[in-house]
Amino acid sequence: MNEDKLKRLWDLAPMFVEGTPHAKFLGFKFVAIDIGRATLSLPYDERLIGNAQTKVLHGGVLTALLDQASGLAAVSSFDNTMPVATLDLRIDYMRAATPGKTIIAEAHAYKTTTHIAFVRAVAHEGDVDDPVASSQASFMTTSSGRKTFGTPLERTKAIKDLPPATDSKGGRS
Repeated sequence: MNEDKLKRLWDLAPMFVEGTPHAKFLGFKFVAIDIGRATLSLPYDERLIGNAQTKVLHGGVLTALLDQASGLAAVSSFDNTMPVATLDLRIDYMRAATPGKTIIAEAHAYKTTTHIAFVRAVAHEGDVDDPVASSQASFMTTSSGRKTFGTPLERTKAIKDLPPATDSKGGRS
């Protein structure tokens, strides 16, 4: 069973990166996946500089990279492949990234429950013992097997058509 799941993950994972507009725009690259683990990379790109004088990448780009790698590790940790949403993400920036170097993000889902995955990740330039940043995150599944209906516009209209909410005494809340 794990071999089948791993094959599906290897088929799906590149789309998780290339099919996500911000990841594609920022230049994230899929590197590897295993059950509960994911690795992405970010080649240096001057468009992503946060300080024009030092040429150091913007911290927000590192946050996005760690979040994307962690989300993929979370997806791979559940029994069934399903979308996830970031519940919590904490980043520790340890040093400035070296201009011109590729950043590698390695994420590990160290605990997974029915609906929540807890993930640790590190961003480095090739030496995991000299990290640029590390993160701790939690992700929740966004599907429990329920079928959604219609397009986002149709769902919005359906929500607007619901009767107003009332409190336990029949008044509007």
